[in-house]
Amino acid sequence: MTRAVGVGRPLAPRTVGRRGRKPGPISESAGLTHRAWLEPVREAVRLRGLTLDDLAVRSGYSKTRISELLRGNGYYQPWEITFSVIRVLGLPVQPLLHLWIAAACEADKEPGWIRHHIQQVAREPETPPVALRAFRENVRAAYHAYARTFLPAGEDARGAVDETFDLLWLSWETAAGGENLRRHAWHLLRSRVLVRANHRDGYPDLRTAAFSSGDAHESVPGHVVVLPDLVNRLDAIARLDPDERDVVVLDELCGLDLAETIPYVTGQSRARCLSLARYARATLEGLRRP
Repeated sequence: MTRAVGVGRPLAPRTVGRRGRKPGPISESAGLTHRAWLEPVREAVRLRGLTLDDLAVRSGYSKTRISELLRGNGYYQPWEITFSVIRVLGLPVQPLLHLWIAAACEADKEPGWIRHHIQQVAREPETPPVALRAFRENVRAAYHAYARTFLPAGEDARGAVDETFDLLWLSWETAAGGENLRRHAWHLLRSRVLVRANHRDGYPDLRTAAFSSGDAHESVPGHVVVLPDLVNRLDAIARLDPDERDVVVLDELCGLDLAETIPYVTGQSRARCLSLARYARATLEGLRRP
């Protein structure tokens, strides 16, 4: 049987700087997805100028429990308290639920534990804003192609893309009111992909892309051999400036149109993308010379 939790009205934004205890830093033990949803929730607390006392009064939970929730410290907090806090903050519930479930799995919570705590809270269905849905449909294929370049396992790539859209929905009002929504969304995607990618010498490892491309061939039964020139080029691409790397990856490895699609997807002008590609290719060509 479900019960309503945290039904008090959301607090209106207040002037930042009120007296009272603020949340401590996020725990180093928090997982990738856990940290991903904690950051926008904590930012909402900061923007509203709320203290742990404020959240405790409105949510019905103790300051200690709320502090543990906002720090990601120790035991992974149940959905009931998470729901109560985000209701106080006036944040959309559906994307937070998706992220909470993913982080619970990341924390090795059993499916039964997850289902039990979700069932404790009565909630109404939510749909993303129309503009967000349209944007998602326009960029999803390109986002997924980019994610697959760094994360060949389909599940990892889908997870990074889905997490990006949930986080974008969570902060949609702020993002949509910013100077460049598409650029903001692209930075969000890149961060979610790269935090999951393998790295070599401090750079994302693009070699995995070679094993799933048509440039690999079998010279010995049962063994995949990757062309050395391709491996060297992938290593060089990985070491490019992040914006240059993105353009080259989308152009050469994902096969997207440099003049139209890549500027739209990355939120940059056509001239900027062409310039990035030109500089990147000059750098790569220089690395090939003896």
